[in-house]
Amino acid sequence: MESNKNKLSQGLGALLASCMYIVVFLLIQPSAVAQDQESTDFNEYKGIIVDGKTKKALEYASVSVSNSNISTISNLDGVFLIKVPLALKNEKVTITYLGYKNKMIPLSSFDDGVMKINMDESFEKLPDVNLVEADPISVLKKVISKKKLNSYSDPIIEKAFYRESIKKRRTYASLSEAVVDVYKRERGTQGDYVVLNKSRKSTDYKKIDTLVIKLQGGPYNNLSMDMIRNQDLFFSPDMFEVYKFTFDKMINMDNRNVYVIDFVQRPSIIEPFYRGKLYIDTESFALVKTVFSLNLKNLDKAKKFFVKKKPQNADVTPLDTKYIVDYKQINGKWHYSYSRIELSFKINWDKKLFNSIYHVAIEMAITDWEDNDQNITVKNRDRMRKNVILTDQTSGFADPEFWGELNVIEPDKSIDNAIKKIQRNYNKQ
Repeated sequence: MESNKNKLSQGLGALLASCMYIVVFLLIQPSAVAQDQESTDFNEYKGIIVDGKTKKALEYASVSVSNSNISTISNLDGVFLIKVPLALKNEKVTITYLGYKNKMIPLSSFDDGVMKINMDESFEKLPDVNLVEADPISVLKKVISKKKLNSYSDPIIEKAFYRESIKKRRTYASLSEAVVDVYKRERGTQGDYVVLNKSRKSTDYKKIDTLVIKLQGGPYNNLSMDMIRNQDLFFSPDMFEVYKFTFDKMINMDNRNVYVIDFVQRPSIIEPFYRGKLYIDTESFALVKTVFSLNLKNLDKAKKFFVKKKPQNADVTPLDTKYIVDYKQINGKWHYSYSRIELSFKINWDKKLFNSIYHVAIEMAITDWEDNDQNITVKNRDRMRKNVILTDQTSGFADPEFWGELNVIEPDKSIDNAIKKIQRNYNKQ
């Protein structure tokens, strides 16, 4: 049992906990280079998604275009912008959100402004829960046994938008964005690789003390969170030795009934593991969503998950973590569609009275995909390394049309203000 726990711990720590690469200021390491992309004709459609009664913004809502694989998500303010080729201008967008009824809206209904989309909570009577059927162990064993049946296993090429940000307390110190192509093989995540399409980054080194804080791994961190494709991550027979599972409730999600199962590491286990919720479709037993955080009680071991390198006179302590993974059903199969990592940590310096608090957010959304029927491959030298650190390219933020036809996650108010500040600073140069 001990060897199983060690194996699972290594998989969780190395593959899921995003690695903080903290180095002395002078060791700035360049990496990938942005590339230009030809543009085609498209229309833009912008909206804000809110609760129909409370008018509260609904973050991370899914927005998909019918008869295509084009999609995006709403930001923290409930705002989305989706770019659609002219050939699809007569299609509809479908809005889905946990606990709400789906909403379909013709693209022709949008105007030049921001459409306000009111979502209605789903109050459909849920079937009485059979406690035998909802036994968490039985449900999870079915998830494992049906993984191949539920997941899309053919090779595909995905278009994805990636964003990472570092804030020192409430002020942005670094902001990076990229559009990448993800090449997925038939099974597992080990053979998957990423090709940079276009990127931009800006770092204000004055706000990060004497350290350069860099995130290593880029989009690979988010891809590794795919619990279904990453066989060593969560859904393995070993997990029943590590976690205690309890049935929470049944809810409606995307017009489907979903089991909600809580999990927490067993108190007898010292290694840091996770606690959170799994959302599992009651008919297919497919994982549709998970939200969880790392147990930080054992700080000495938890620190090793995040920090690769640091000065000897600095102590880095994780304060909080949050992980979100969403899946989307397309043609009866479930695809990884979005993930987000949020980390907060404190840096204490020897012989210094005050500490520094940093907040890190990393998110990636799949915005389009296609089958890789021709088995198209990219040479190793043109692939992003798995230890990639995005390079500084401030100039991209000065161009409001930088992304062209590429779909991205709209920046929320705080990020939008940071981008405007970067643009002002760039214009002064």
